[in-house]
Order: sequence, then C-alpha cells, then structure tokens
Amino acid sequence: MLIKAKIINDYKLSSLDGEIGKVKDLYFEDQYWTIRYLIANTGNWLTGRQVLLSPNSITSINKDEECINVNLTKDQIENSPNLDSDKPVSKQFQENFYGYFALPMYGMGMGMEMGGAGAILPFIPAENDEEMLIAAAKERDEWDPHLRSAHNVSGYNIQGIDDTIGHLEDFIIDDETWEIRYLVIDTQNWLPGKKILLAPQWIESVSWDESKLSVNFLCEDIKQSPEYTEETILNRDFETSLYQHYNREGYWTTGSDVKNDFIK
Repeated sequence: MLIKAKIINDYKLSSLDGEIGKVKDLYFEDQYWTIRYLIANTGNWLTGRQVLLSPNSITSINKDEECINVNLTKDQIENSPNLDSDKPVSKQFQENFYGYFALPMYGMGMGMEMGGAGAILPFIPAENDEEMLIAAAKERDEWDPHLRSAHNVSGYNIQGIDDTIGHLEDFIIDDETWEIRYLVIDTQNWLPGKKILLAPQWIESVSWDESKLSVNFLCEDIKQSPEYTEETILNRDFETSLYQHYNREGYWTTGSDVKNDFIK
C-alpha cells in the first residue's frame, strides 16, 4: 500500500517479544529515493544511541493499531552495532549492521556489493598496496553522503523553470518496496491552499546546500496539475491522470505494481 511518511512517524514498533519504541524518522537514499532505515525512539530503553531498523526486518504494518511489527527480538536489537545518537551513519557501521542481521545490503559505491544470503563482499585491494588499503579503510569509515533524513529534507523549496513552486511537505511511500513514490508539495505561497504530487524521478537536480529541488516544469504546468488533498483517493485512476498530465510513463508499466489502498 501507499502510506505517508508523517503517518509512519510515531507508529509503535513491536518486536517478537514486546514493544521497543516508536518511529522517529526515516533515512532514504537520495540516488534511488528509497527508504533504507527506520530510526526508532526507544525512550529510556537504549539511551545515547540511534537504533536503526531495516525495512527488510518489517513483517507487517497495522494501520488500525498504528503499529509496525519487526521479526527481531529485543536482545537482537540491543546487541546490534552501536551508533551514537549524535553521529552520522558511516559506511563501516552499515557493513556491520547488515552483517549482524544477515540482511542483503544495498550497494553504496566502492567496496559495497550485493552478496547472496545477506553476505557482504568488501572491496579487497591488491596485496601490499598500502595506499589502496588506506583509501578502502577511509571509505568504510566515512559517513554515507547519500543517506538523507526525511525530517530534515521536509521544507525544501521546489524550483520550477520560471519560478519557485512551493515546498516539500511530505513523502508518500510504497510499503512493499519502500520506494518513495511521490513528494507532497505545498504551493501555499503561490497557489493558496493547493497541494500537488511530483514523482522523485521528475526531479532534475538537487542542491542540498541550498535546500532546493528543481524540476523541469513551467509554473503553468504545475498550476494545471491534478490537485491533491487529504481526501484524495490515491488510486490508479488518479495516478494515471497525474502521469498523463506531465506526459510521463507510469512506473507501474515498467516496474512492480503497488496496491491501490492508501493510508491518509
């Protein structure tokens, strides 16, 4: 199903042997606009550290109980690789994290490849090549520049060809693949009261320093696009009209399909 990121925040997190906290934030990879981690607020249980959970560990989302279930025990989570709450996520941490939980790991450039059965295959430089060994070690220890906080990116300005369109208010996520399907754009400073949706694939460029996303659409194109409201039923008919408006091919014609039910 499709679900808003802000809806997921504050959902309870339930392990195999009890509640472990609530969702605090989401980390997404900006190359593929896919959620890679849920960040848990564990209250007083595990203070002083960030607790990250991979979507691969999620077994179900219960809308009625506002709960996300994971197939991990409290002991597994408590003994997982430690990440200080004030530190960014390093590549070395992610190697340890995915190895500990025996989960398949997404590629992150040099030294990160996909392996079978959750194996992590690090880049191995030629023997006695000290310079490459140092470079490989540094690469693993550096923070991953492609991981972005959904909370921090909310509020980014959206720049069209001829003017600023509005700002990013929320994300709509496919909870089967954990891809970000749409960005919810609030155009209140330009079109009072109107919100629209844009697919991440339509973003032409991103300036993280300027907190700005740019699209190759004229403001008039945006103005005439289908309006999105809290009452909008985000079914395939609406998605089709949205993609047709921008003369783009629907993701469902080239990739995996998604269910049409939507958590408002």
